[in-house]
Amino acid sequence: MSDDPFSDILKFTKAEALVTGGFTASGPWAIRFPAPKTIKFFAVLRGHCWVSLEGEPDPVRFDAGDVGLLTAPRAFTLASALGINPVEAMTLFSQAGRSTATLGDGSEFAHIGGHVLLDPTSGRLLAGVLPGWIHIRAASSEATRFRWLLDQLVEEREAGQPGAQLASEQIAQMLFIHVLRARLKMSDLMPAGWLRGLGDARIAPALRMMHGDPGRSWHLEELANACAMSRTTFALTFRTIVGTAPMTYLGEWRMHLAERALRDEATPVALVGQSLGYTSDSAFSNAFKRHKGKSPKAYRANAAVSREDARQELQIALP
Repeated sequence: MSDDPFSDILKFTKAEALVTGGFTASGPWAIRFPAPKTIKFFAVLRGHCWVSLEGEPDPVRFDAGDVGLLTAPRAFTLASALGINPVEAMTLFSQAGRSTATLGDGSEFAHIGGHVLLDPTSGRLLAGVLPGWIHIRAASSEATRFRWLLDQLVEEREAGQPGAQLASEQIAQMLFIHVLRARLKMSDLMPAGWLRGLGDARIAPALRMMHGDPGRSWHLEELANACAMSRTTFALTFRTIVGTAPMTYLGEWRMHLAERALRDEATPVALVGQSLGYTSDSAFSNAFKRHKGKSPKAYRANAAVSREDARQELQIALP
């Protein structure tokens, strides 16, 4: 493992950003989007609009270069002005081939949007610590970087060069990472969790140490020393910011790694346990069973059956 918990967890959750479409508009317009089933992101490329989010009392103005990330399943409306009766996005994009659309002559406003896909199981590790709604403004300190990424994204989609689809996905992934980085700078506004911990300079050193060597028998005192705190202060601060005790966090991260190894690798169960610091098969098995409700061998067998079922369903669906 690396000493970069942020990258570790993005890889672990298989976070994958995809650009799915966009629209241009002019004149008065409004579009209502249904509650997304995945994380939804969008950006304003030209002009401005108002975003009315279900459950929020006041609409928010988005200007060119602003980026929004919606992690909660809430419907929302984009509009050129308040009070306009919206058209349904599903109807609009169905007519346009479910990718792009133009309202009016499209000269005043441009939007691009997409989704962030997560692993159905491990994805909860990321989704569970994100706020329901993130708005990064073009006037923020990251504005130049966002603007460059958005320009590159538009260029790739419009130029039609070989590899444009893959390049667009990679740029969208970078955009997603920079949105999260920007949010880390406002970690005091986030709920307790590992993401808030990474944004807190007092706790981040301990998280990097545990992720860098999860199989090591870490002691509270050495983690506290790395954070320049007493054991008591460190334990209290860590629990307040991350939402759990340091050793509990380490144990949970080990179990997440064990799940991935058992599901995606052929490493013998005993070696999986040893790599994560468990001194015996029984110690690892008991810890895993407390976490998942089944033994490592049973979990691996069930994961294999699930993969085979998915493979057969895909084969049936293919022409």
